[in-house]
Amino acid sequence: MTSKQQTEVEAIVGPAVARTGFDLEGLTVTKAGRKLLVRLLIDSDDGVNLDDVAEVSKAVSKALDEADGIGGPFAEAAYTLEVSSPGIDRPLTEPRHWRRNIGRLVAVHIGEEPVTGRVVAANERGIELEVDGSRRSANYAELGSGKVQIELK
Repeated sequence: MTSKQQTEVEAIVGPAVARTGFDLEGLTVTKAGRKLLVRLLIDSDDGVNLDDVAEVSKAVSKALDEADGIGGPFAEAAYTLEVSSPGIDRPLTEPRHWRRNIGRLVAVHIGEEPVTGRVVAANERGIELEVDGSRRSANYAELGSGKVQIELK
């Protein structure tokens, strides 16, 4: 799929996902045999459950079907739609990702320095981590992408 087609699909899918109250975190369209596979990753501050996935699937299917009626990106091709939430291994790159992981242990580079700490606060400017008993603040421009560390309790 060309970047123009990808942009066209995103222009249809993005608003449908937003209307259901979720953020579109990822969109890929790949060839799977004779069909196309449209894979969406959605998230929200409240997380995602199976009912949410069903709701978003219906909204996105309806939007794609309406677009296909007027020559949309899948008017000539069959597709399979998959909707899921990002896994724990998703990189933390947006302020909302950090906000949704308050309380979790993360690894991140602040500038060139690798840091592991617990996210204690996140706002539109940056984050605050607890690192070895002390607090450390960083703005988003200083941060690399963070990664949640799995903790077994």
